[in-house]
Amino acid sequence: MPRNDAPIAANPIFGSEPITVPRNELSADGLDSDVAYQIVHDELMLDGNARLNLATFVTTWGEPHVRRLMADSLDKNMIDKDEYPRTAELEQRCVNMLGDLWHAPEPVGCSTTGSSEACMLAGLALKRRWQHRRRADGLSTERPNIVMGVNVQICWEKFANYWDVEARLVPMSGERLHLGAAEAVALCDENTIGVVAVLGSTFDGSYEPVAEICAALDRLQAERGLDIPVHVDGASGAMIAPFCDPDLVWDFQLPRVASINTSGHKYGLVFPGVGWALWRDRAALPEDLVFRVNYLGGDMPTFALNFSRPGGQVIAQYYQFLRLGRAGYTRVQQVCREVATSLSAGIAALGCFDLLTDGSQLPVFAFVVKPGEPFSVFDVSAALREAGWLVPAYTFPKDREDVAALRIVVRNGFSHDLAGLLLDDLTRALERLRKQTAPVRGSEAAGFAHGT
Repeated sequence: MPRNDAPIAANPIFGSEPITVPRNELSADGLDSDVAYQIVHDELMLDGNARLNLATFVTTWGEPHVRRLMADSLDKNMIDKDEYPRTAELEQRCVNMLGDLWHAPEPVGCSTTGSSEACMLAGLALKRRWQHRRRADGLSTERPNIVMGVNVQICWEKFANYWDVEARLVPMSGERLHLGAAEAVALCDENTIGVVAVLGSTFDGSYEPVAEICAALDRLQAERGLDIPVHVDGASGAMIAPFCDPDLVWDFQLPRVASINTSGHKYGLVFPGVGWALWRDRAALPEDLVFRVNYLGGDMPTFALNFSRPGGQVIAQYYQFLRLGRAGYTRVQQVCREVATSLSAGIAALGCFDLLTDGSQLPVFAFVVKPGEPFSVFDVSAALREAGWLVPAYTFPKDREDVAALRIVVRNGFSHDLAGLLLDDLTRALERLRKQTAPVRGSEAAGFAHGT
């Protein structure tokens, strides 16, 4: 028989990979697309499994239709509303739907790249409204301040730093791990542009008392004439409370609430990144913050820190609103809460942890190691990481730095079954950790920055 001396093309992609992959400079000739893809794909395998990341609030699971719509929209620029008028229309419909959900009298708003940008925009609107009032009264606009709890997400500290606003942070004290009404009012004066109330603290998942804060500010206005608005940072809670806590009054039903933000890519159930900023009416958003451009083919108002950004996330948000409706969102968020509360109860039953929260507000809970145990929260976090779980361990802010906690975020896609597997792995880890004579890891081993 004739011999076939042609070389066998076994594993052609790996056989074509260069000995040295250019990682920090452009190669001279580039690589075949299949080879380049395989190199990038393989390196990404070294990342953690996003579904097992119980530190992040960001959506890690979505239906195939969400992925398909986002893929279909990769080339759509959200800012180009003249060229993509239907995408712009879907954005406005989302604003209207959120306005209806949050009881806005005349909703005005926009999409953003996430809650951080939305908070920046809301803070700018608070500062500009304060400046307008002060100038109208012939008063100084120097030294504005904003009042918030020390537990706010770091974007608020960035806002204060970037826009020259004094951040007046209310510390934690005793069992109060977030902002209280009396403590907020005590820091307010004529230079306060607003108070930030967080509906769902990232430290422990608890709601701040928005209605109590507004009532305390009402009393302050009656006594001292200071009219101070409230912004609700609802990055997570603004998409939980309307469905799981419909009787809780926290939104635009309170006249003092001027603006609300949320993250569409958190409990809005969209992949990152999209956020939403809404104001109760046009008076709450100063007109001089809105820019109008016409060089994309039409007169378009814009209020954003970013300009060009993808439209796929906004489209996916509209899909989710259509797909789920109030009943669907209620079911999804209630299941998340049920998983959180049952898992927290299971962890408490292990006997070596104390719960700070139980997941009955945000489906998020924090817990600490009981005194006398021979391990730290950082030991527990490291042990769970060995099994693939990312459960962050961290210390609390100033005045409660003695608290070192673990936190679990339950999102859509983290099921009762996965929670059971996590509890099994935690139980096995404790068998080993309880044999230690003393904690091994301190806070320097946490590897977790709470502001991220």
